[in-house]
Amino acid sequence: MTASMKLSDEAATMALGKRLAAALQPGDKIALTGTLGAGKTTLTRGILRGLGFADDVPSPTFAIVQQYEPPEVRLPVAHVDFYRIEEPDEIQELGLDDILMDGAIIAEWPDRMPEAFWRDALQITLEIENDNTRQLTWVAGPAWKDRWPII
Repeated sequence: MTASMKLSDEAATMALGKRLAAALQPGDKIALTGTLGAGKTTLTRGILRGLGFADDVPSPTFAIVQQYEPPEVRLPVAHVDFYRIEEPDEIQELGLDDILMDGAIIAEWPDRMPEAFWRDALQITLEIENDNTRQLTWVAGPAWKDRWPII
């Protein structure tokens, strides 16, 4: 299922992330696509706030993987940024399958991963509109059938 919604500002993006957090389960993958400044990290901050994380949420561009663990969050989450991944072999070293056993992955720049990895994912694209709002478009994989969209 593919559809879209408009996000009026950063607060709306954060609020959507918090609602999305309520639906997040172990094994879930969220793939975030969009240009620099489109709101990928803001949406992730909202998800992490909704999971109970109260501290700063940096972009994982340089760390590549930023992990969040209970008790700071209700389930383990890895915020991954594939932007700096150049070789497919580097992905194996990240241990993403282990993370998915009892946690979830929120990924920026997911196109660095094989398309098959995202088959069951919630794939979200954020685009900056002329009026500075964000257009959010999604494709919800089968794992998200009864949980997305969140109204």
